[in-house]
Amino acid sequence: MFELHSQLQADCVVVGDFPLCRLLLLNDRQYPWFILVPRRDALREVFELSVEDRAQFHLESDVLAQVLNDAFAADKMNIAALGNMVPQLHVHHIVRYRQDPAWPAPVWGKLPAIPYAGDELADRLQRVRTALDGKAGFDEVLR
Repeated sequence: MFELHSQLQADCVVVGDFPLCRLLLLNDRQYPWFILVPRRDALREVFELSVEDRAQFHLESDVLAQVLNDAFAADKMNIAALGNMVPQLHVHHIVRYRQDPAWPAPVWGKLPAIPYAGDELADRLQRVRTALDGKAGFDEVLR
């Protein structure tokens, strides 16, 4: 049975689900930073997914990256699976801008997170949910 790692639960807000992955928003207003987590047990690496799940994962990741790139007018999309701190398979999709506080370096460990304030979180969630509506089976209702 799928269970989201406690660190991801603490650091993120659930956006919704694709057919395979749960989509999370990292609670850091410095970047539009989203995380895909396949809803499968005990996986640490993408290659551990079944052939069918791997194809679905790549579809969901590609759709998410394109939507984020367009919706947030990215200068660059950073997509990475590190797993050094959280062993559960999860893949970061981070919208980067030349003027963001970490540019051009990677975002990890650069600055402490600044949580969303006031209506910012609701606005960010609504923006991405609207942009993903009807794409690759995304649904904000959890499966």
